[in-house]
Amino acid sequence: MSKKLTTREDDYSKWYNELVVKADLAENSGVRGCMVIKPYGFAIWEKMQAELDRMFKETGHENAYFPLFIPKSYFSKEASHVDGFAKECAVVTHYRLKNDENGKVVVDESAKLEEELIVRPTSETIIWDTYRKWIESYRDLPILVNQWANVVRWEMRTRLFLRTAEFLWQEGHTAHATKEEALDEAKLMQKVYAEFAENFMAMPVIQGSKSESERFAGALETYTIEALMQDGKALQAGTSHFLGQNFAKAFDVKFTSKEGKREYVWATSWGVSTRLMGALVMSHSDDKGLVLPPKLAPIQVVIVPIFRNDEQLDDIIEKADELVANLKKVGVSVKFDKRSTHKPGWKFAEYELKGVPLRIAMGPRDLENGTLEIARRDTLEKQTISIDEIVSFVEKTLAEMQENLFNKALNYRNEHITKVDSFDEFKEVLETKGGFISAHWDGTIETEEKIKELTKATIRCIPNDAENEEGKCVYSGAKSTKRVLFAKAY
Repeated sequence: MSKKLTTREDDYSKWYNELVVKADLAENSGVRGCMVIKPYGFAIWEKMQAELDRMFKETGHENAYFPLFIPKSYFSKEASHVDGFAKECAVVTHYRLKNDENGKVVVDESAKLEEELIVRPTSETIIWDTYRKWIESYRDLPILVNQWANVVRWEMRTRLFLRTAEFLWQEGHTAHATKEEALDEAKLMQKVYAEFAENFMAMPVIQGSKSESERFAGALETYTIEALMQDGKALQAGTSHFLGQNFAKAFDVKFTSKEGKREYVWATSWGVSTRLMGALVMSHSDDKGLVLPPKLAPIQVVIVPIFRNDEQLDDIIEKADELVANLKKVGVSVKFDKRSTHKPGWKFAEYELKGVPLRIAMGPRDLENGTLEIARRDTLEKQTISIDEIVSFVEKTLAEMQENLFNKALNYRNEHITKVDSFDEFKEVLETKGGFISAHWDGTIETEEKIKELTKATIRCIPNDAENEEGKCVYSGAKSTKRVLFAKAY
């Protein structure tokens, strides 16, 4: 195989880009800034989607679908919202094409829309216009809706999964009778995201709130989960927003309370996207390829036959089919790769590159001995196990691998949270060690912007568990009551 990767140490960015393509996750498309998610990559996304969808429904949410196109006038109704997305909007101005005198396809200038349509960058506006029709009384609340969709944000600098002009995501939009209910909802979804990231992605996250300048456009509070990648940069993995009554007021969404008063509804929105795919790649993978947590691996076990003739292959197939059936009975996803077009060594390298957690080699000698060789993708260790014990060994090892990947990432994350008390120390840690920097901040946007200008580091979050601690701002020297986390980020 000619699929050797650039190492992370040599060029982390190049390593990531090569790995996404060579592992058949995604590739650039003919449309600038947009990607094609290939079947293997989409299979991982589908597993993420299935688990998240289950978790949403277990917390009382239902799925719906809203239009891709949003009238431009809707964006004018919530000023801070349009400010946040104006520079990223794709705009539809015409509805028809025609052939010119040379036979070329051109836009039909006579088919101009009366009002331009925005290809959704997010759906708050169209959804709150819809909720106005759904909500009349407190009996209609809460509305707990989620949408699986694609969105478009016209990014100039794109990177597969991490930042593309079009991406897939889910966006929850809920309506509540009270401020307390809406705040509880926003915080609940932050916890759901954190549970998914840690239990399924094996990716430790810090839960916290965003500073005012980093909040979602139109939100009063943004709650976030922040992860740390292997290059010491942070990645915002999911956000949940308390929108107050901003959108209800913008779209005149009122309800009659139990006391008979007309009141504005309280709102939240929350979402994660295919950016999680990039986070998954960067959290665990190595210089040999992907390393996937078993819970999200499309193929958890691959069986590779080693044979010299058809007679040997027939014997292996009989035993392999039995093993496949037994593994499937206990919920393990397994593939038996009996292709004769590729040699075992090629297959070993291919499945190593694709991050399949466990690889079983099966040859005539293995059948004679009643044992099989199993290779782990996370540690690259190989063990010889009795065929009779394979199923229980696989179950136990997959669970162990899931836990090991989380602990390895957690240890790295914890080792890369550094407390600093001076700006010189701040800059030194940022350049030599990276990771999260825990430092005092005076709470002003001016200081936050100056630190970003000088170092490219931003406030990733104010941790939920941040302790009150008297101190001085790392930049201005002004009084501070708690530390926040800074980092360079994707």
